[in-house]
Amino acid sequence: MFKHLGAQIRIRRTQEGIGLNAYAEKLGVSPGYLSNLETGKTETITLALLDKLQQELDLISIDISPEEDYDDFSYRTRLGTEALKDLQKTHPQEAEFLLSIVEQGIKALKK
Repeated sequence: MFKHLGAQIRIRRTQEGIGLNAYAEKLGVSPGYLSNLETGKTETITLALLDKLQQELDLISIDISPEEDYDDFSYRTRLGTEALKDLQKTHPQEAEFLLSIVEQGIKALKK
């Protein structure tokens, strides 16, 4: 479980442009602990830290089963899908436009 959670933390942290040391300080943990968490080398995490991570990075909204292959692309695809669904609720035309761009790009590359 922590391996997948750690990978999510690392991906989101780097996407946000936050350095390991700066983020560790913000969370109130050591850089070594955060590094170990991101690489799945720790077996403990406090509920308070989980809560901070959820508030900061919105990590737990996407369910990933332990059996599933987990990589940056899969995670980003899931994030994009969720964001597009949310966007559709408030800006349906813009969401449709973005989805059509992806569909057209895939279609063009398959030729």
